[in-house]
Formats: sequence, structure tokens, C-alpha cells
Amino acid sequence: MNLINEIIERAKADKQRIVLPEGTETRTLQAADQLIRDEVAEIILLGNSQKINILADQLELKNIRKAIIIDPKNHGKKQTYTDLLVELRQSKGMTPEKAAVLVEDPLYLACLMIKNGDADGEIAGAQNTTGDVLRPALQIIKTSPGVSVVSGAFIMFTKTPQYGKDGILIFADCAVMPNPTAEELASIAIASAQTARGIVGIEPRVAMLSFSTKGSARHEMVDKVAEATRIAKEMAPDLLIDGELQADAALVPSVGAGKAPGSAIAGQANVLVFPSLEAGNIGYKLVQRLGDAEAVGPILQGMAAPVNDLSRGCSVDDIYRMVAIAANQAIAVKSKK
Repeated sequence: MNLINEIIERAKADKQRIVLPEGTETRTLQAADQLIRDEVAEIILLGNSQKINILADQLELKNIRKAIIIDPKNHGKKQTYTDLLVELRQSKGMTPEKAAVLVEDPLYLACLMIKNGDADGEIAGAQNTTGDVLRPALQIIKTSPGVSVVSGAFIMFTKTPQYGKDGILIFADCAVMPNPTAEELASIAIASAQTARGIVGIEPRVAMLSFSTKGSARHEMVDKVAEATRIAKEMAPDLLIDGELQADAALVPSVGAGKAPGSAIAGQANVLVFPSLEAGNIGYKLVQRLGDAEAVGPILQGMAAPVNDLSRGCSVDDIYRMVAIAANQAIAVKSKK
């Protein structure tokens, strides 16, 4: 798990402003206290300040008062964010009256803060569903230029150092898109490569997975992966990517050489792009449970700014790590500007 330490150290070296909309949630507060103590990020908590401070005292948290605490119902920039929401969503029927209500929702407020340049990233989901977290993010922050879809990647820390970077691989999409089109699958591949560079710190070698390798089987599902590979190569000509490849051909050098001779990716992949959410979700959970791997994520990809969704069963450590990852994503976004 040295990579996690590297991610945390990168976050400490260039502190980002991470907003936590679920500011009165116990695990969130405990993680925030540790993040502030360790100086990993500048923490912004959304919620009633009195309630947050009472909870902090009950939990014996010593650092929460160093956080920026914003009450969504009462703060100095409420009108600014109301006006911004109207501006962004007027064509969709947003009125000042509707906006004045929505800006009191911490999930909307967090996204408006990011859009306005008052925060660099968001972590939520300990209390809220994925849909509730993503809805305001897609409406307000939207996707990165040239990216058509949001997807979810996991960093897989496996016990097989011969694969990926000492056993570390990126799996996507395991969280968001049930049945991506070829164009969407290409976007997922490019976003996953950016995650590999920006967070894991590796040069991505992307395998587009299927049950076929280079035409060994014929089916419309295989055609989709082959077409997605072609589109991704057009979109990112410098990206090391190949497909369609079976998982063993993507990972095992001897199998890759036999099934896909001449491929620069076969047997050397460190980013695995699954053809559907069904395959990706099943795949990462099998590796996690049967292979005793650690799965960190999902890391939401494709957003114009970091917005990451937690499992409602998340631990304090999960929140801590996802804040550090969001900080790294924010650093990567800023480096492109």
C-alpha cells in the first residue's frame, strides 16, 4: 500500500480545498479531524456549525474547529450561488425561487462552490445515494471537455506483483454505466488512462476487455469493443491501447504473445476496461474477495472537477483516502490548465 502513502504525500505537498457536504455525519467528521491533523487538505464542512461542534466534542475530535464550516441555510455567499445556479440552469427551467431552495441542499451547494472556484473537489455518499451525489455534479460541474460520460474506476491492490505496477491495476467501469456504447467505452478508456497517470503515477497501458481476442469470436458485443478501441485511438493517438483482448491475453505475457502477437499491450496491461458495468462490477469483486485484493474507489472519472462517491458502508479510512485521491485529481486538473 505504498501508493496510498505517495498519494497522501502528494496531497500534502499541494493542499487542495475539499468540501464534505455530509458535515454532520460521524465517520465524515472523524475522517475530517484526521485529515486536518495530518494536513492532507483544507477541509470545508457543510452543516450547522453548532451541531458540528457538539458532535466533535462528543467524539473528542480536537481539530474540527480548524475546518471551514459553512451552514447551507445561512452564509454570506448564498445569493451568489443562487444567481450562479439560475445562470447555469435557466435553459432547463431554473427560476430564482427554485434555486433559492436548492442552494440550501449541501450536495448542490458543494458543486456550486466548486463551479465558483471556492473549492477544488467534493467527497460525499456516506449518507446519500450515488444518484443524489451525481445529479447536481452533472448539472453544475459537468464532464470534462471531450468526455461524454462519467465512469467509476477502482485502484486494485492485488497480491500478484507480476501484473500491473507491482500488482496495482486500474479497473473500469465498475460503478456507473450499465451498458456503454462504443463511443462511451472509448471515453471511459481515456478517462481511466488519465486516472492511471494522475493518481497511480504510471504510464497507462490500456486493455479493452472482451471474451474474444483479435477476432477469435464473432458477436456484436465483440464488435462494440473493437469499435471502441478504434475510436479511443483516434481520440488519443498517443495512448497505448489495444483490443479486443481477453483478460489472460491482456495480463499474461506468454498468453498475450500467443493470442495477440505484435501487440504492445497484450501481456503488459495495467488498465483494464470492461465492456459493461456487469462485467466490471463482478470482476473487481471477484478479484477483491477471491484474490484478497484491496479495492480503493470508486473514483469518479470524466468530471470537470473531482466529485467522488462513497459507499454508504464506508469506513473512516475510506473517506480519508478518497479525500487524498480527490486532492490528487484536483492537482491533475489544474496542471492541464
